[in-house]
Amino acid sequence: MLRKHSMSDTSTSSVSPREIAQFDKLAAQWWDPRGPMRPLHEMNPLRTKWVNDRLAPLRAARGSDRLSLLDIGCGAGLASEAFAKFGHNVLGLDAAPDAIKAAQRHLLEHPLAENAGTLEYRNGSAEELVSEGKKFDAVTALEVIEHVTDPQAFLQLLTSLTKPGGMIAVSTMNRTLRSLAVAKIGAEYIARLLPIGTHDWKKFIKPEELSQMGRSAGLRMIDTAGMNYIPMQWRITRDTSINYIAIFARD
Repeated sequence: MLRKHSMSDTSTSSVSPREIAQFDKLAAQWWDPRGPMRPLHEMNPLRTKWVNDRLAPLRAARGSDRLSLLDIGCGAGLASEAFAKFGHNVLGLDAAPDAIKAAQRHLLEHPLAENAGTLEYRNGSAEELVSEGKKFDAVTALEVIEHVTDPQAFLQLLTSLTKPGGMIAVSTMNRTLRSLAVAKIGAEYIARLLPIGTHDWKKFIKPEELSQMGRSAGLRMIDTAGMNYIPMQWRITRDTSINYIAIFARD
């Protein structure tokens, strides 16, 4: 099954305005667990916990359970809120203005608990953060890289936003015949779980390709896992043929 996420603004040159507009159209329904974002709602606890668990060595190295975390392509904030609830100080960034408004509205209507981290949202580009000299302990880009025009440049941008010794989490889809059948044709055209045209299968990235791009950007892929829909729930598996998630370390 395919999951759908927001288009991140990685760069005004690497992200298509058409894609930003497409995700903006879904902003009002983003937090509806039975709406068009249902697959993402179902997947979100799994992927955010997987990332948070792998941030444990970084928390130990920093001497704090509260990391600064940038969630690029946050959409209306599903992952951002989850990471803040884990205790991190989160900045959610997205190029889609209506999605950011939906995120801010949801946070206002559902304030975080007192023991949570902080959470802010920003409509804008990652390049703006780079130009401001912003750096974070951890950066997440979940279901984003398959929407950018230059994945290699995108990973380099993530590296620029990560403090030395920090970590970067990326989730995406593998470019296989199985993902074409299930994640593209099945999810968009048969089951109608996602709007038609949500993804371009040609932009899906194989794990070995992602690993090589990471190395070229100065990153080490230290763990990866498949995310699979096994009747009634999402589970972490070794099968990376459709959805998978990876975490990198920046030296």
